[in-house]
Amino acid sequence: MDSLYSLIDGFGTALTPMNLLWAAIGVLLGTAIGVLPGIGPAMAVALLLPVTYGLDPTGAFIMFAGIYYGAMFGGSTTSILLNTPGESAAVVAAIEGNPMAKAGRGAQALAAAAIGHFAGGMIGTILLVVLAPTVASLAIGIGAPDYFAIMVLAFIAVTSVLGASRIRGIASLLIGLTIGLVGLDQMTGQQRLTFGSLHLADGVDVVIVAVGLFAIGEALWVAAHLRRSSGEPIPVGRPWLGRADLRRTWKPWLRGPVIGFPFGAIPAGGAEIPTFLSYVAEKRLSRHRDQFGKGAIEGVAGPEAAASASAAGTLVSMLTLGLPTTAVAAVMLAAFQQYGIQPGPLLFEREPELVWGLIASLFVGMVLLLALNLPLAPVWAKLLRIPRPYLYAGILFFAAVGAYAVGGESLDLVILLVIGLIGFGMRRYGLPVLSAVIGVILGPAAEQQLRRALQISDGSVSGLVDTPFSVTVYAIVALIVAWPLIARLVGRRRGDRNGTEDTRTVGGG
Repeated sequence: MDSLYSLIDGFGTALTPMNLLWAAIGVLLGTAIGVLPGIGPAMAVALLLPVTYGLDPTGAFIMFAGIYYGAMFGGSTTSILLNTPGESAAVVAAIEGNPMAKAGRGAQALAAAAIGHFAGGMIGTILLVVLAPTVASLAIGIGAPDYFAIMVLAFIAVTSVLGASRIRGIASLLIGLTIGLVGLDQMTGQQRLTFGSLHLADGVDVVIVAVGLFAIGEALWVAAHLRRSSGEPIPVGRPWLGRADLRRTWKPWLRGPVIGFPFGAIPAGGAEIPTFLSYVAEKRLSRHRDQFGKGAIEGVAGPEAAASASAAGTLVSMLTLGLPTTAVAAVMLAAFQQYGIQPGPLLFEREPELVWGLIASLFVGMVLLLALNLPLAPVWAKLLRIPRPYLYAGILFFAAVGAYAVGGESLDLVILLVIGLIGFGMRRYGLPVLSAVIGVILGPAAEQQLRRALQISDGSVSGLVDTPFSVTVYAIVALIVAWPLIARLVGRRRGDRNGTEDTRTVGGG
């Protein structure tokens, strides 16, 4: 009941004219950004971080949340119409959505995606309201060894799930941890990786890192591949669903959040895995399996609902534990730090107006998004015609202005360009950007918790595993690390058994 009363107070905050305006701006920007291929919500939030310095924190985070959800709505539009996902969570939507569009059912595919996002977002946000205060109250008793274990889990899980290989994931994480080391040691005051520069003594601002890796790196990558022409978008009619389509989509809309929400709350790479799992589940449960690959509407509805619910799950971990599980959450965590606010177990007690206003704004944003996306889908499709050179030139301009606004130093622009070149190199060699961003943000915090735990135990390493919670987390870490080997051994045994059975069959025959 306390959560319900707090949520009602949150609606009082979210429904003020100014906060409603920020929510509307956020969902509009997010949808437009999601529609444009290659510009994800993480880049959008990173670019807007410097702009929001003068804003009230509640209004800024309401706008960021609107961008996050809106980009997921918009990402499915370009995925369905152009077979080019505007956002990584919309990759699976292209599998069935684009064949539907080519068959003249693009309007139905867009409607299934929009309503799926609405249903998934609503269910996920309700679960956020129910679970977040409980998780926060439990997390208050977590000590330094437990926090360090959670951060190790985040590092291992992200490097294992993302990228083409674990080695690339670890390499990306090490890049982020190295950037996070730049500056003065908090314990000893010694300079680390500053190269004698007083400007670097305070470290590299997280905003500059996020803008450099996402915006500059992506812009350079697109510029290097501009010769590749994209296809023309397919015309869109008015999105609507008939009775037959509704009968096929209402169950996927309800099943998607069940898969998406838990995956959003753990460091497993965001919405990519749950959307794929939802697609596989719908393919197995559907009565129209023969249509999969040719334009099955269930293959759009379920994954899109899972993607939206995973965003709510992401906010649970970020608000209650200060643990970013996606790139957007990592950038939003940097925004919290920008305002001097530390997400974690005490956030619900120290900043109740901000937290519950943000959660209430998610419900408001969902309604705004559904109202905008269904009638305006043809308009969003026209954004796909903006020439890429103009688009990314604008992104580079705003990135440079934003980076300069952080500290007012010309050296920040040099650092921005260097980090942008690192981001370009990471894309060139298949290194996941998220691992690096999480390394930059969580690296210093992990170091601090490690030192605290060792101080408490008088330097004994056993102090890192002296609580049941930390032991449990390290057991999960060990399982994640050993899982590929276990799966390989199980596969070999099955292969040997099948081979033995075949031999017996041949011998008996």
